[in-house]
Amino acid sequence: MGLTKQDARKVIDVYIRAWETQDPNLIVTIFTESATYHERVLRGPIPSREAIREYWQEKVIGDQANITCRLLNLYLDGNTVIAEWLAEFDDMAQGVRKRMKEIAVLDFEWMGASRGWLIASLREYWASETVGQVADRYVHADAVEGWNRPAETEA
Repeated sequence: MGLTKQDARKVIDVYIRAWETQDPNLIVTIFTESATYHERVLRGPIPSREAIREYWQEKVIGDQANITCRLLNLYLDGNTVIAEWLAEFDDMAQGVRKRMKEIAVLDFEWMGASRGWLIASLREYWASETVGQVADRYVHADAVEGWNRPAETEA
């Protein structure tokens, strides 16, 4: 049984839903136990499903908000998928709204009838740009100097 575009699309739909809803428990359902995740391909990979959960908890939940993502293209070669998507999100650490275009290379592994096709390896290649400012009420404290100090009154 070989990987089909429909199988891959189903898994990528879960990935996008997990990202948009910031759900680290959902994201790990589509990775093998020993999966690797290269968020930045020139750095070492995130080495396991549990480490992927921790990364999502810190980065996706901690630093992003108001996420939207749309799959643009999907290509299949054997058990390898290339997915292209366009996303926007609030970068809470920097206090800006970003647009990101990404290509992801995903290697899939068949885990049997009960689990289906799961991601064994994901490598992201992306570029982002700032498209606006985040509303002040959402910005992390360290992104806005003095945000929590009372306004100085004139004497």
